[in-house]
Amino acid sequence: MNLVFASIIVIGVFLQAYFITAYVTGAGEGALDAHGFVGGLIIHGSELIVFLSALVAFWRMWGWIAVNFGLFVFGTIQIFLSPPDEDPASGWVHGLHGLFALFVLVYAAYIAYRDMRWLGLRGTPPGEPAVATRTADPV
Repeated sequence: MNLVFASIIVIGVFLQAYFITAYVTGAGEGALDAHGFVGGLIIHGSELIVFLSALVAFWRMWGWIAVNFGLFVFGTIQIFLSPPDEDPASGWVHGLHGLFALFVLVYAAYIAYRDMRWLGLRGTPPGEPAVATRTADPV
């Protein structure tokens, strides 16, 4: 579950970039609404599920749980950096909203990568030595 929702975040950030670019280039309010829906409900909800699933799946691995909680906290900060509809004047600060979205993307991708390693889907699980295996006798 942790892997699935971390992956949803990664895909969602790409969708958000598409929607906001479509809005800026003239696609209309529908693109802005889609950007807000994907970010506010799907991505931020997924960030919360990533933390809660880490709390269950990695119980007593407090460092890793903290990393997963950090994604939720960072994602919340990123949302609050978006410009409000009534006062979009401070563009330098609100520009961090887009920049931090890239950090959320990388953060979620890192969590997904570690999850894949723990599940044995990618490389050697963390904490285990890599063992060379032979596939056939050289004779």
